[in-house]
Amino acid sequence: MTADTSTASGTSARYREFKMPDVGEGLTEAEILKWYVQPGDSVTDGQVVCEVETAKAAVELPIPYEGVVHELRFEEGTTVDVGASIITVDVAPGSGEPAPAASAPAAAEAPAEPAEPVGRTPVLVGYGVAEASTKRRARKGAPGTSVPEQATAAETATAAIQAEMNGHAGAPPLSRPLAKPPVRKLAKDLGVDLATITPTGPGGIITREDVHAATAPAAATEPAAVALAPAPGQAPAAEPATTAAQAAGVAAGRETRIPIKGVRKATAAAMVGSAFTAPHVTEFITVDVTRTMKLVEELKSDKDMAGLRVNPLLLVAKALLVAIKRNPEVNAAWDEVNQEIVLKHYVNLGIAAATPRGLIVPNIKDAHDKTLPQLAGALGELVSTAREGRTTPAAMQGGTVTITNVGVFGVDTGTPILNPGESAILAVGAIKPQPWVHKGKVKPRQVTTLALSFDHRLVDGALGSQVLADIAAILEQPKRLITWA
Repeated sequence: MTADTSTASGTSARYREFKMPDVGEGLTEAEILKWYVQPGDSVTDGQVVCEVETAKAAVELPIPYEGVVHELRFEEGTTVDVGASIITVDVAPGSGEPAPAASAPAAAEAPAEPAEPVGRTPVLVGYGVAEASTKRRARKGAPGTSVPEQATAAETATAAIQAEMNGHAGAPPLSRPLAKPPVRKLAKDLGVDLATITPTGPGGIITREDVHAATAPAAATEPAAVALAPAPGQAPAAEPATTAAQAAGVAAGRETRIPIKGVRKATAAAMVGSAFTAPHVTEFITVDVTRTMKLVEELKSDKDMAGLRVNPLLLVAKALLVAIKRNPEVNAAWDEVNQEIVLKHYVNLGIAAATPRGLIVPNIKDAHDKTLPQLAGALGELVSTAREGRTTPAAMQGGTVTITNVGVFGVDTGTPILNPGESAILAVGAIKPQPWVHKGKVKPRQVTTLALSFDHRLVDGALGSQVLADIAAILEQPKRLITWA
């Protein structure tokens, strides 16, 4: 796929557009986090011009040609659809041609002409996606979006919803209130009749705020309605609209609303989908890991592990890999479409990582083939990359099983939710000194609790129990790594 470098006006090849590419697999939008260039700056082929955040990760975007930045179409913080033009570049500065007028009627009517740079191989996919409208928060003075454009987008959305509910395009509007499926579900859950709600959305669409406002006490909403209702023949008073929070009696400043987007939005959708698709079973085991902790200290001084990150998670990961080798049926996936169980003959080991942008699960490719030093190196690189926010979408795809280390927060254990498409996830609790019966006597020992969640469609109780028991046995007696690996 080649880069879409259509001109900004459709009449001259001087000003080229760089469109939001699909930086992952099937992503539809991304938020512009930071611009590294400004209008008037010179750019070269392959230079990073901005950083964007998708539902999977933060990614830097290089531009596929050189010239002088003419216009940044969107501000930082704007969510833009894949295929939308985000920056225009003057590829022939000093030629004397006038800059194209972005708002001229000819620019709106003329289709963009593709102009591909000769010999250019793009570093990202998805440059050829068709133009799409942007979905963005309202921003004062945001460049590239005029009032008529916003009105057109609202009218298009309204027409699409009407056509969807009528069953075909062009059908007359139904008497059924206009509302998107999530809003209808919310109204149903709250016991609100949509027919009784006055819509405030564009084109008469009922919004979530409208539904919440309808659930507020009548005493809180009726006075506001009376105050805003104009007298016959009188123009409506220029007063601010009552928000759902105000209608519910919430004073300003007592709540903060944060848009759901990016990694948080993707994580929420994945966890809900996983929880209600795969029948989860979680089993627990408490184990004495005193010998494992001693081995960790010994490995730190081993010359083969010099410069590598050595910690209990490393040996837990190795124990899980050995347990999978002894019980390969646990490393599988459920293919609902083809009604097949897919046995994986490789292990892409996911490590859940808490980052400033939210929870992500990058994975170590082919972890089953790695030696202990190689596994330690891969773990160290994965953790440092995640903390710096440089994890790529590819690093978070194709996982087979996952480890989540809740022990770093001092938590004893939990009931982890499966990463979508995976068969098992192991939670590792805090390692603490506890009284333990050892060789017939109660002694202080290093103890932890493990929790293994698995998809009961794929993994029977006996198989899940055996995997968890094998992990615990290795951590109790790490010399089993030699005989079982």
